Amino acid sequence: MTYLQLFYEFFKTGLFAVGGGMATIPFLREIAEKYPWYTTADLIDMIAISESTPGPVGVNMATFAGYMAGSFLGALIATLSLVLPSYLVILVIARMMAAFRDNKYVNYAFSALRPAVVALMATAALSIFKIAFCHDAPVNELFNNIDIKAIVLFLILFLIMHTLASPKLKKYALHPVIYIAVGAIVGIML
Repeated sequence: MTYLQLFYEFFKTGLFAVGGGMATIPFLREIAEKYPWYTTADLIDMIAISESTPGPVGVNMATFAGYMAGSFLGALIATLSLVLPSYLVILVIARMMAAFRDNKYVNYAFSALRPAVVALMATAALSIFKIAFCHDAPVNELFNNIDIKAIVLFLILFLIMHTLASPKLKKYALHPVIYIAVGAIVGIML
């Protein structure tokens, strides 16, 4: 039964998480609240690992979540069911796009999808913020649960990355893996 639930939940996630891997986060959070497969705290670890490993973030997170729910077979089912809707939709769109490329209603639909994608990503960012900086506290208790150390670390790394990304200092920019490693080391030390 777990495998059927995995297939259903990740197929649904793959079908409706428009906008890339980060758009899957609200769906993954809902799965964490609905099933005992992983916790919302595990979700942050999934995001960190998925961002740190090669491959699409959403697929990496589905594989991780599936493995936590049902070992190797769960990982395989979650991963395949997440990408299956995209595969099917792309097949249909590719066949139809040539015929409807200049249709104004199709262009309107794609224009309307952009704000929807931004809303999904903003929701994901808020979820990550709550978990990373406020220990996933309810909204009315956010300010009572602020993790100052995490916010300071974020601001320091953000400012360093932003400064080194400027055109004048771009030659000193470091690889993103360095920032991930620094974050992990500081997290272990604190």
